[in-house]
Amino acid sequence: MWELTALLLLVPSSGQAATLEKPILSLHPPWTTIFKGERVTLRCDGYHPLLLELRPSSTLWYLGHLLLPSHKKSIEVQTPGVYRCQTRGAPVSDPIHLSVSNDWLILQVPYAAVFEGEPLVMRCRGWYDKVVYKLHYYHDGQPVRYFHSSANYTVPQARASDSGRYQCSGTMRIPVESAPMFSAKVAVTVQELFQAPVLRVMGRVETRGAALGGVVLRCETLLHSQKRDTPLQFAFYKYSRAVRRFDWGAEYTVPEPEVEELESHWCEAATATRSVRKRSPWLQLPGRGSPLDVASTTVPVPQAAALAPGNKPLSFRKPPLSRSVPSVTSVPNTPSAGLLFPAGGAPTAGPPACAPLTPLEQTTGALKPDVDLLLREMQLLKGLLSRVVLELKEPQAFPEPRDTLEIPASHFAVSQGTPETAAVGS
Repeated sequence: MWELTALLLLVPSSGQAATLEKPILSLHPPWTTIFKGERVTLRCDGYHPLLLELRPSSTLWYLGHLLLPSHKKSIEVQTPGVYRCQTRGAPVSDPIHLSVSNDWLILQVPYAAVFEGEPLVMRCRGWYDKVVYKLHYYHDGQPVRYFHSSANYTVPQARASDSGRYQCSGTMRIPVESAPMFSAKVAVTVQELFQAPVLRVMGRVETRGAALGGVVLRCETLLHSQKRDTPLQFAFYKYSRAVRRFDWGAEYTVPEPEVEELESHWCEAATATRSVRKRSPWLQLPGRGSPLDVASTTVPVPQAAALAPGNKPLSFRKPPLSRSVPSVTSVPNTPSAGLLFPAGGAPTAGPPACAPLTPLEQTTGALKPDVDLLLREMQLLKGLLSRVVLELKEPQAFPEPRDTLEIPASHFAVSQGTPETAAVGS
């Protein structure tokens, strides 16, 4: 009867079992490396559903894959290895790796994860707390701090660049001062508190007055799973000018007169103390069309080939203009226009584009025929001018010109059609 009553107390009123979070395992003192013979205390804190029962609660302890005999909330250990704990009905806790050293000098770092903006503290200890003199701390082989005697090395606000392998060195008087001794290297990783933000377009503000409208921008980021409760503030900028200073809101409305310059905006996310600040890239719009089309900035448009029949993707680029150049012949020294279209009339449009061209491709394709034609005309003009200059200098060097002078059309034809001959009057 008592067991049935205790079981009913464990079931919520909704009739579904409660989702239990994994317990938190802590180490006291909070150092992952100790000297041989020292003892530390492990403590398991979490939700104990058996507190509702009449019999006392119990905790399971693991050393590697071995189940330890203790069922207390805290235990003292001195054996190296990976420790975990578990309360009945809850998942297993995160591990703590305990190292035991027999060296004269050890570098102690915190067992818990260190996040951006938090202090990072390290301690260089001599054998059984002997004083260490001429103490040096190293980061990735480079000295970063010197102390005359034993002292902790502290990074007030850790950054991702503070991750790496640390080491310390110093001397001890045993009983006379020894030669410099070095500790083993210890890896330290500074966890990212939140990702770099990204500025996105959420939609338009629906208002009756056109002057009161605008486009809503949102500064999005993602906190680490262990720091989901950390409050963040957001600021918005246009070029280098702050249009809204740090506030708890993650959205900002761009006024209607400034909608044409959406791509000049970016945002910044920071903690309340500004110990961690990260900025976003410039706002990226998928298409080069009008920025007023907010739908183009919210949902990526798939390729037409990947869509099912009937689903037509929206295009936000202006259609490329047809700039095909027909075959033409240049006829110099004539009073009429220098460019004549072949028989058939005006130029015809080129083949339809299979895919929309990028702005760079449109510009290159439009300029290439004009540039080639200009270069050919300039070469022709240069040759004619050179001939005239030589004729003026040495009239006898050139015989009387015949009635007609035939010049190959390959010097003037732009297209790859049939070669033609243009007559040049004397």
